[in-house]
Amino acid sequence: MPIARRLRAPLMLPCDETCSVSRDAVVDIDEQGRLGYCGPRVSAPEPDPNTVVQDCPGLLLPGMVNSHAHTPMTLLRGIGGELPLLRWLREAVWPAESRLRASDIRDGMRLGSLEMLSAGVTTSAEMYFAPEAVAEAVLEVGSRAVIASAVIDTPDLGDLGGWQGMVDRVSRWIDSDGLRFGPGERVELAYGPHSAYTLPPEALRLIGEQARERGALVHTHVAEAADEDVEQRRAHGSVPRMLAELGVLEGRFLAAHGVHLDDTDIATLAEHGAGVAHCPGSNAKLASGTARFVDLLRAGVPVGLGTDGPSSNDDVDLREEIQLAGMLARLRDGDANAVGAAELLLAATRGGARALHRTDIGVLERGRWADVVQLDLDTPAFVRGADTTDERILSNLVWAAGADRVRDVWVAGEHVLRAGEPTRVERDSVLQSARAAARRIES
Repeated sequence: MPIARRLRAPLMLPCDETCSVSRDAVVDIDEQGRLGYCGPRVSAPEPDPNTVVQDCPGLLLPGMVNSHAHTPMTLLRGIGGELPLLRWLREAVWPAESRLRASDIRDGMRLGSLEMLSAGVTTSAEMYFAPEAVAEAVLEVGSRAVIASAVIDTPDLGDLGGWQGMVDRVSRWIDSDGLRFGPGERVELAYGPHSAYTLPPEALRLIGEQARERGALVHTHVAEAADEDVEQRRAHGSVPRMLAELGVLEGRFLAAHGVHLDDTDIATLAEHGAGVAHCPGSNAKLASGTARFVDLLRAGVPVGLGTDGPSSNDDVDLREEIQLAGMLARLRDGDANAVGAAELLLAATRGGARALHRTDIGVLERGRWADVVQLDLDTPAFVRGADTTDERILSNLVWAAGADRVRDVWVAGEHVLRAGEPTRVERDSVLQSARAAARRIES
């Protein structure tokens, strides 16, 4: 495949297994929006005369993967901010969500997608209602998402038609449009059972069966709060063990949160290759606890980082989660060496892709989608710029650099953020639409 575009940069972090640092590097993008050669310029193939060569001052790395989000909740920021999880859901969130229209969800998702791109997040694993509106927003802004249509059985959201109807709609959509669609396969469809405590076992079993038949991901909340799953633990020992008994872990599975897991739970998830989305910011704010991040990694569980919803976090900046994951893990273990900068960066990129059971994103590697982020090094966070050790580059990136360092972003080879500004939508228009929707919901 001919090289359509070559990006050249002083530094490149492909987020390979060793989290290597490549200097004076190039990233090649073919005509289909996939990656070609990624590595030192001295070893790069000669480009075609028609190849567009672009110099990118700073650092190139893969787009980050937000492995658990409810991004349309940008419209609900600040509601119930002093409540613990279950009261927050029942008293604040579910009543507010019952007033959402599909157009509101689209506006909230557009705003959150733009916010994520500005922070270097190119892919998000979404669980929400009106998935068609979520997909519309993603395709409009130009980001990438795995959209798990929410399935829940609660009186507050009874107008959605019951869990059986929700499951049937997802299955029909996948059968009609395919598992992935859009330019650069930007949208993937998935099943989003809210949790074991909001659905009967027969619903979970059916979802597992339907997802396996279609090769689809099952994305659900697991063990987020200590008091959410008392009945399930009494009957099965734990939710992971219950899901294993029901066959739900046999296919592609993503457990969001996983805060209250014992050794057997972790072993069960590892045995089935299930992914976990670690959401330290939301879990801390809601006082849900701190997941056993290091233990999960050491057990071989694919772990990504997630922001959760922007009304429980209250943003979608994965760089904050990188730092919180590291700091809370070190505090939990009482060990400053519990987890290093390389492991943290990989959790936000390669690890997020693995948690979603995806091999086409999360790494700058030939054949994957060209989801690429350029960071500015001309900042106090990188006091010596590129002129320092690989170790210092990683440390500065993880512990010092913020989302404001993101300069340009490509998704499937398309330039969707240029000099900090979106190329497909007008920032002010997106913000004004979201503000109008938020006002209507609150009134």
